[in-house]
Amino acid sequence: MTDDPYAFADSTWIDASPHHVYDVVSDVTRHGEWSEFTRSCEWEDAAGPVVGAHFTGHNSRPGRDWSTRSEVIAATPGEEFAWEVRDGFVRWGFTMASERGGTRLTESWEFRPAGRAWVRETFGEDGITLRVNDARTSIPATLERIRKVIEG
Repeated sequence: MTDDPYAFADSTWIDASPHHVYDVVSDVTRHGEWSEFTRSCEWEDAAGPVVGAHFTGHNSRPGRDWSTRSEVIAATPGEEFAWEVRDGFVRWGFTMASERGGTRLTESWEFRPAGRAWVRETFGEDGITLRVNDARTSIPATLERIRKVIEG
């Protein structure tokens, strides 16, 4: 964990191998199964989860629907899958570590300066507060949903 108010991470233990967990979380077409705000994602490239690949995410919260374009910035099977939203506005990622015969899955979020500036200009300071609070509450819930999906 960090003291940075614009970054957050949490983790859970999953009874599955790091490679299996990676295969699930790196399939962005499944993110709507566990994300509180993402409804669906699709790959823009045929390449799938490789560094440099792009995907579009369709998101929703009460009173607002939006889509984002993301680029994969880390794709190491069994270790890490991460992406940047809108050319570096936000960084999201998952890391996997072997632990007690299963996997410690960590999800992280970093709200970068360019993203904060855009949100502040578009939605005001309340938009910043909302985004930070959303990440801090949705990440633990997302991890629990992923665990349930993988463990059945």
